[in-house]
Amino acid sequence: MKTMMRRSMLLGLTVAATLAIGSISSGVDPYGPADAKITIIVMDPMALPLACDCVQGYAQRRYEKLADHLQGALGESVRVVWNESLEVALKDQAAGKATIVIGKDSVVRAGASKSKLKMTPVAQLTDMKGSTMQHGLFVVRSEDKAATLLDIEGYKILWGPDYCDEKYAAPRAKLKELELAWKDGKECESCSVAAKQLMAESVDAKLVAVISSYAEPLLAGCGTIKKGDLRIVGKSDEVPFVSAFVNSQLAPEKVKKIQAALLGIKSPEMLKALETEKGFVPYAVKSK
Repeated sequence: MKTMMRRSMLLGLTVAATLAIGSISSGVDPYGPADAKITIIVMDPMALPLACDCVQGYAQRRYEKLADHLQGALGESVRVVWNESLEVALKDQAAGKATIVIGKDSVVRAGASKSKLKMTPVAQLTDMKGSTMQHGLFVVRSEDKAATLLDIEGYKILWGPDYCDEKYAAPRAKLKELELAWKDGKECESCSVAAKQLMAESVDAKLVAVISSYAEPLLAGCGTIKKGDLRIVGKSDEVPFVSAFVNSQLAPEKVKKIQAALLGIKSPEMLKALETEKGFVPYAVKSK
């Protein structure tokens, strides 16, 4: 398995260096045997093969380390595939198997619904500050006169996809809470696309983009924009970030074992590999 890990990591680094934030990564070599008893589909945008390595020590989560941990804890072979699309992963990489799916909460839910796959949430992954949450950021060009959300009344807004709560549902709810009117712009598939679209327009265009809080450090780091090009004028309320879901068809006893194995990740080495302060914590999000 160590040989496969080296191959996977080298390919992951190559793929990561060429991806824009939010673009779907397909063709990343799976890690682990094809006939593994447990298949993990990783959709976490902070995973190394799905992000970039432009910001040292950030967005480089190594889920092959998680595979090794689970294999030892559960006594079963484990395979990991990486893809931002659950539907594509199931079809092209995972042979229709999904024991565990880890990714943005709302994205996993949307993908599972589209794929008619029933998944049970069991844990949430904390970030380096111990939080399990994220939020949307309203950003304008630095030259724009807007200073707060109250100043973007009537602006055209570049939203994220409707399955990304932090870039669609949550920011819309915030504007409604403030009773602010806006004009709908287009939905941008990724934060990098939204940032580029914003920078391509005139400063007088009265345009604002919504990006994910976790992606903000990567936009300048990866060269999508220059440092100082954008300015934050507000943020949405928090929504769940990365969650772990287990296939609902599994026996309850196995679900509990998987959950316990995830919650048992406490070693400094594992916490560093997953860029997390506390590891996984019990799932505590109310269902919609």
